Amino acid sequence: MIKFDILTLFPEAFSGYFSQSILKKAQEKKLVKINIYNLRNFATDKHKTVDGYPYGGGAGMVLKIEPIFRGLVYILKKTKKIPQNKKKIILLSAKGKIFNQNIAKKLSKLEQIILICGHYEGVDERVKKFIDLELSIGKYVLTGGELPAMVIVDAVSRLIPGVIKKESLKEESFSKSLDYLEYPQYTRPEIFDPKKIVRDTKNLPKKFQKLKPLFVPKILLSGHHQKIKEWREKHSKKS
Repeated sequence: MIKFDILTLFPEAFSGYFSQSILKKAQEKKLVKINIYNLRNFATDKHKTVDGYPYGGGAGMVLKIEPIFRGLVYILKKTKKIPQNKKKIILLSAKGKIFNQNIAKKLSKLEQIILICGHYEGVDERVKKFIDLELSIGKYVLTGGELPAMVIVDAVSRLIPGVIKKESLKEESFSKSLDYLEYPQYTRPEIFDPKKIVRDTKNLPKKFQKLKPLFVPKILLSGHHQKIKEWREKHSKKS
């Protein structure tokens, strides 16, 4: 089992996604454990304050170090039996290293991942004294670290043995290298005729105007496994 502990200002943001599909089944099988902690529970004043104005001035608010530190200590004490070399504390921020499949594979070997969701203008820089890794999911700015946390939990969980079929992992994008993209996939119907669905296309975008039947490549219907393999290798792309 791998355990994810998430520190966030918005715990309700995770309930929908983590209670669906593969992640739901992974938790039911006890292959993955996801704990969500409300950062405000680790604030000590009556207003549950977790942020403050930045020293030196500037726009926005900054997450305070105290509630984050208390939250980390609480989680680490609860999970003290997990070896230190089997756990990582990760801060999610736009300034972090870009998350990719290789990082996901390395993280999947751990027993515990603690994710700190940044918010507002940022996080007090001193928090970095207590983390192992700072990650971003792309070169853009999000409102908070909740979406990146979901991305990382999803990408790492599916690599845990038993969460999805091994066969599904072998040929998918990035399975062989970071520039490997999986071959095109098709399913029923063998012939898709858009005209059977819509005839009046005058108010639709241009790409919907030329309504011609679309076919599955014949080679995929041939039953010739070697030729299908060769076709798939040929049509695998490098990003």
